Amino acid sequence: MFRGILIDKQDGKQSAKLTEIAESDLPEGAVTVRVEFSTVNYKDGLAITGKSPVVRKFPMVPGIDFAGVVESSDSSDFRVGDRVLLNGWGVGEGHWGGFAQKARVKAEWLQKVPKEFTNQQAMAIGTAGYTASLCVDALLSHGLTPDRGEVLVTGASGGVGSFAIALLAKQGFQVVAATGKANEADYLKALGASQVIDRNELSQPGKPLQKERWGGVVDSVGSHTLANACAQTRYRGFVAACGLAQGMDFPASVAPFILRGVSLLGIDSVMAPREPREKAWARLARDLDSAAIDRVSTVISLEQALRAAEDIVAGKIRGRVVIDVNR
Repeated sequence: MFRGILIDKQDGKQSAKLTEIAESDLPEGAVTVRVEFSTVNYKDGLAITGKSPVVRKFPMVPGIDFAGVVESSDSSDFRVGDRVLLNGWGVGEGHWGGFAQKARVKAEWLQKVPKEFTNQQAMAIGTAGYTASLCVDALLSHGLTPDRGEVLVTGASGGVGSFAIALLAKQGFQVVAATGKANEADYLKALGASQVIDRNELSQPGKPLQKERWGGVVDSVGSHTLANACAQTRYRGFVAACGLAQGMDFPASVAPFILRGVSLLGIDSVMAPREPREKAWARLARDLDSAAIDRVSTVISLEQALRAAEDIVAGKIRGRVVIDVNR
């Protein structure tokens, strides 16, 4: 038996609780991992609270991320004792995830933890940092350079935004952070933001084409924020879109794309193949220092994850919340 959070649905009503789970109930998979750390992502919050139909079958252990140690393996790629991590692949949605002390998954879903990170640090980064790195890789591979102008990061005090600021600043960009939390300005500047603006400047309906400002954008918000970001992007600039915290609608026009040659880059972290995953984690290992990782993260217990799920959906979480599943 081991401890884990289990989401179930009875008579149309969803519930989530911390409970004891039998190892025999683990789903099929080539590798069994003794989980050490997971992390609370926005999607996990939606899954636990039921605010969105994230969970595709019940019962379900949530948690789209985890890091731990291989306990048994039928794969030649992983040996007992290997430190591994997992991001995405539908885990926590259609396959039991990381909010438990054990997980069993397909070998191809796993990666080895970079030697530069502890397992706790790997989860302080988690899908949020990995997604931010995918966004930065996309912007750079399309030719964005610091001399093209400021880069806007929306949802800046969240996990993706926090890591995007740190990674972009490392590359020499002037980063403008958009947040609804004015009291987080010092935190965002410590990560590398040169300026902090109120998210309300972007979150309301705006004109289809606005004054050019941004050379590039990392957007984790969607809806009017993404539409305005595109409308303000400079000629032949790039917008990396990876989230929908404000909404999954896109109330925009084609004007920025056909009159200014703006490129909208869709970033998928869930089903990304191995090569971009490894490239993203290599950037994180190269460009992040331990101080930045510690600055954006706090550690909680498995029991506290239930409340943290509510808080992240309500927009009360800053940076990253790591779950010590053995605490």
